[in-house]
Amino acid sequence: MTKIIIAGIGGVGGYFGGLLAKQFYNNNNVEINFLARGLHLNEIKKNGLTVIKGAESFVAKPNIITDNASEIGIADFIIICTKSYDLEPLLEQLKPCINHQTILLSLLNGVDSCEKIKKVFPNNIAVEGCVYIVSRLKQVGIVENSGNIQLLYFGLNNNTSEQLVFLKKLFVEAGIEATLFENIAPIIWEKFIFLSPIATITSYYNKNIGEILSNKESLLNINKLINEITSIANAKNIGVSSEIVEKTMIKLSKLPFETTTSMHMDYKNHKAKTEIESLTNFVITEGIAHNIPTPTYEMMYKKLLEKAKHNNNQQ
Repeated sequence: MTKIIIAGIGGVGGYFGGLLAKQFYNNNNVEINFLARGLHLNEIKKNGLTVIKGAESFVAKPNIITDNASEIGIADFIIICTKSYDLEPLLEQLKPCINHQTILLSLLNGVDSCEKIKKVFPNNIAVEGCVYIVSRLKQVGIVENSGNIQLLYFGLNNNTSEQLVFLKKLFVEAGIEATLFENIAPIIWEKFIFLSPIATITSYYNKNIGEILSNKESLLNINKLINEITSIANAKNIGVSSEIVEKTMIKLSKLPFETTTSMHMDYKNHKAKTEIESLTNFVITEGIAHNIPTPTYEMMYKKLLEKAKHNNNQQ
């Protein structure tokens, strides 16, 4: 029996976890379990997880859904889909599910989650991954994928394993557009070069991507952000495409006008925590380490810290 845990049943975990739970429901060889919390947990326990994509929808029911990881037991694979600021407490929560053979796949935003996982579980395989999807928790118990792309990329760096080949097989059987790479770093950084600037600038201006791209000032600034983060990737010899700046701008231009980011939504909703450290300040820290100037990131980071402080004072 292969036991899989989806930790975090939001837009990403809910969509991909929902596909897995639907495919392997009552399967004698594969067990899909959800780690969730609060009202979302209660609703899924009662009525299952509703997954919507376009005009289609289905209800997924995992083997176990709980907020107590010890109820699940030792897992073969744990797919981590929380926000980056919840990673450390989640890893502590997951300890009853992990032995030396457990593989942890991170689908978190950012590029440093596997380093954090290895600090807690140095003897386990920590796999980097990223997704391209426009999906959100519409309401408790309901996840909606409103985009036309739902790609999942994962892998190690200069290595692979039979277990990861098997995991890809399960993904594909569940209808997930998954690709396994033997050198994942350029793929992860390509996503980071796409996401970090857009998350930073939508939060800074409090505008969606269509508004950003149609304004001269913000269009200039998003180009500056992309160039700053690309310079860092090049300094680290990540191996991203020489045309990554142009490719990133093309990707942004193809997004629906109203598209925004989860970090922007957290600011709009006056959340106490955001992904500013992993998506914005990480770039500044890496710039300092590699002697790369990041003036646009620094300017926006300072303003976003002030905005977060104001939000916290209102609560």
